[in-house]
Amino acid sequence: MTWFDESRLDDPVALERFDLRLRTLAESGARVRREVGEAAEAIAEAVARARDADRPRAVVAAGPDSRLLRAVLEPACPVPFVAWPSPALPGWAGGLDLVIVLAPDGGDVRTASAIAEAVRRGCQVVVGCPPASLVAEHAVGRDVTVLPTSTRDQLGMAVAMLSFLDQVQLGPATSPDDVADALDEVATRCAPRRDLAVNPGKALAIALADSTPVVWGGTVLAARAARRVAESLRRATGRTALAGDADVLLPVLEATRPRDVFDDPFADDTGEPRPMLVVLDDGSQDAVVTEQRHLLTAAADERGVRVEVVEATSGSEVARYASLLLSGTYGAEYLRLALVED
Repeated sequence: MTWFDESRLDDPVALERFDLRLRTLAESGARVRREVGEAAEAIAEAVARARDADRPRAVVAAGPDSRLLRAVLEPACPVPFVAWPSPALPGWAGGLDLVIVLAPDGGDVRTASAIAEAVRRGCQVVVGCPPASLVAEHAVGRDVTVLPTSTRDQLGMAVAMLSFLDQVQLGPATSPDDVADALDEVATRCAPRRDLAVNPGKALAIALADSTPVVWGGTVLAARAARRVAESLRRATGRTALAGDADVLLPVLEATRPRDVFDDPFADDTGEPRPMLVVLDDGSQDAVVTEQRHLLTAAADERGVRVEVVEATSGSEVARYASLLLSGTYGAEYLRLALVED
């Protein structure tokens, strides 16, 4: 049987045992700075090459790690943008197009195949990957730039790529320092030695302790963060954690039995944990987002479902995304820390 021991969240011995996991989260901002710093020369080379050429006809984000780039670029890219996770490029892609790739570990055969095809077709190619890797071996050509990665941090690599796209006016304004600062701020607020009374990461873990998380973000990036947070919660606990659009999550809330004053405060009549709605708020004032949030919170309130809000309302879109993601991940790791098996 697994139970939640809140005292472990402030127990120096328990925290020391989780030091590596928590230190990895705390170093998120440093990894972004390191990735962008080490790729600075390659970014400048790619920018110079792009400025000497015509604006590409289209941008293709290839490989399985293109989802974050898709979330950022689809609404902002001034030319047609396509996220293409399959190992083959679109049939029309050629010398007029820019292919961008994120390959964190550099060992994916499908990604290497896509890059080799892009080189054969004469595409402009910019790829983030470890310099000594299978992907880098295939990223060789006159119009190819490798953004080297040493930490293999996906967010750091994405920020480096977005910095390049910003400088060639193919993406939104992206300040790596802004993203890194946002991550540092979350790490400070959620630091292990910070008491649970003033630690939002620990507070989120306590709220999630006996609930089934239902995580929602209204914008494209907040929704992406919601899916990543739900993945972290599933990995940390082995329990169910849901994320999705409002029309997917609303039936889950509406199917919850209304709270009764005589109920066990943590379980429904089946003995299963009750859902808890986690709203990732990135400050969007979009009317559709506001309406969807109202529908979800109204359904939760009507059935006595707890609502927790994680906020990141300042900085760039990518900085807000990074802040929401790291805040949720801290909650997941503190939940992992406090769960004890008899």
